[in-house]
Amino acid sequence: MALNPPSPSLSIFREKKSFSQLPSMMKAVSYLSAVQQADFRTRTHDNPHTAPTPALSRSSSPATSFEDFVLNEDDDNSSLVNPNTPPMSEQVSTTPHTEFGHCANEAYRCVSKHDYTKPFLEHTIEEPPLYVHLATYISFIILYTLGYLRDLFGMYFTKSHFTHLEFHDGYAPLDSKFDSFVRRRLKRRMDDCYAQPITGVPGRTLHILDRYSLDYNHTQIYTGGKTCALNLSSYNYLAFSQGHGGWADAVAESIRQYGVSSCGTRLGSGSNDLHVFAEALIARFLGTEDALVCSMGFATNSTFIPTLAGKGSLIISDELNHTSMRVGIRQSGAEIRLFKHNSMSDLESVLREAISQGQPKTHRAWKKILVIVEGLYSMEGTLLNLPKIVELKQKYKFYLYIDEAHSIGSLGSRGRGVTDYFNVPPGSIDVLMGTFSKGFGAAGGYISGSKSLIDALRLRSHSGPYAEAITPSVITQVVVSMASIMGVVPASQLTESMPFPCLDSSIVAPKKGVEELPGMVPASMLPRWMILCPSLADGSEARMRMRRLAFNCRYLHAGLKKLGFIVYGHASSPIIPLLIFNPGKLAVFVRMMRARPIPIAVVFVSYPGTSFLAGRVRLCPSASHTKEDIDIVLRACDEVGGILDMRYGSCERWGIDEVCERAVELVHSV
Repeated sequence: MALNPPSPSLSIFREKKSFSQLPSMMKAVSYLSAVQQADFRTRTHDNPHTAPTPALSRSSSPATSFEDFVLNEDDDNSSLVNPNTPPMSEQVSTTPHTEFGHCANEAYRCVSKHDYTKPFLEHTIEEPPLYVHLATYISFIILYTLGYLRDLFGMYFTKSHFTHLEFHDGYAPLDSKFDSFVRRRLKRRMDDCYAQPITGVPGRTLHILDRYSLDYNHTQIYTGGKTCALNLSSYNYLAFSQGHGGWADAVAESIRQYGVSSCGTRLGSGSNDLHVFAEALIARFLGTEDALVCSMGFATNSTFIPTLAGKGSLIISDELNHTSMRVGIRQSGAEIRLFKHNSMSDLESVLREAISQGQPKTHRAWKKILVIVEGLYSMEGTLLNLPKIVELKQKYKFYLYIDEAHSIGSLGSRGRGVTDYFNVPPGSIDVLMGTFSKGFGAAGGYISGSKSLIDALRLRSHSGPYAEAITPSVITQVVVSMASIMGVVPASQLTESMPFPCLDSSIVAPKKGVEELPGMVPASMLPRWMILCPSLADGSEARMRMRRLAFNCRYLHAGLKKLGFIVYGHASSPIIPLLIFNPGKLAVFVRMMRARPIPIAVVFVSYPGTSFLAGRVRLCPSASHTKEDIDIVLRACDEVGGILDMRYGSCERWGIDEVCERAVELVHSV
């Protein structure tokens, strides 16, 4: 039975007329006409300011003309909220674009947790019709054939343009011919979609710098204008990266306290008391004994993994692990095995064979076995089957290393990642790794585990004694973000009888025997100068954002499937891969989304980032988006997908109006 749709929250967007009310042919002609006009303007080098740029309007009144879509930079945030209902968030920005969208409707909230009454769904790949694969192969064949013909004639008639691919002046070419070919003949055709420079905070909206090219994307010319677009392209999951509010105030104070940057390594003059506060807070946040921070997320994996395993050890890795992990695994010198992506049955088969056969040639027992996986896979949006892999760990006695770059902060009712989402005790995991650039709006990474492990990593890993320390302003953002998620309580209010607040059984139902994570953090664990506003100190702001993020992710994922698209990943994942397949449609999809009356910024991935047949757009909703924002994205995908023939899914289909009206029911059904 359908639920009564809740009253809509206030939106800053307005449209002149719904494109869904127009016949599909009229919509196609309208889009193609707009693309042709834009192409004509760029090729004739017209001034872009002579015509109105489609952008976001902050007025809630109906639009009466196309010019009304232009952003009014003189408005303040009073037009975003109901004056009778003050916003819960104190982070509403006063900048021309909107960093955070206010939504007071409690129906548009959801808790990120695993339902143990339902089986965990293994990663499945839904295949499109055969003609889609055929058309994709033909597209690549045409691209490569024409590209190689152009190179063949170019090397004969314009040799000066290809000297970098041939031996010259006694030097061998640095770049391989195939890599150069892909970059010149495939990627460059879509560089206006790959590399879209932005300015300002990538919050609910962002500003894209307008450019055009007169030499087929060899160079890009900045026009001086900007397009304000709805942002579905950033990893700012909880919208902690803001230019105004409690987080920014704390960062500004840290600059007054410590200066703009620090110098030296962690063992030199670059480390300070902020790093000690941060590492203690991270360990408490994750429920581990100790933690170690690193100034770069990529280096966290690539430099710490070689310290954990070496010759005589075995590393078993998921076939779709991130490049940073692959680099670290190769540098370790350990024997390497791969298992199929997120397949626990294949992992068990690899484990059984490796343990029974032992080391190559000698067949001696392995010194150690380390299984390396991700909590949430950035390209597929799939979630690790943590309960099953912990079960295998107890059976086969291997060490487990989990990369939570995308899951920490974005998953779990308390934002603690996959262990929180599945309610699995953190002590079951040997090494927890994560980054600060996604859920916390900062930069860098961390390694967390037992104290003996972290002490060894401090001395033996390259990032420990040699890497630059994280600057005070960045580490302050990490501390404030984690403290706002946990909540801060004065140390005098904590009693021995209740050191940590109990879990709310209505939100998370702990399994029998599962340890509880530490709750609110004592004020003594924060620097004395760090004073948080009430909504951050009590954790209410962060809890609201986590619940909004969970709703937005589930709604967008389920809505796209109901509209007939092939979507990968888990329903709770903030990364939603929308499969497009054909390389020609990828660039057109991005350009059409940006050319809409309300522009939408998205990113896409094609070969060699994915396989030939798996080109996709990755949509990344955040807590800053309102339910109406997701409606706008769904309607845009529905219209553009209809024009480009992208609905290949086999799921039961709904109309776009039904999806938007039954959003709450849809979210709680997945």
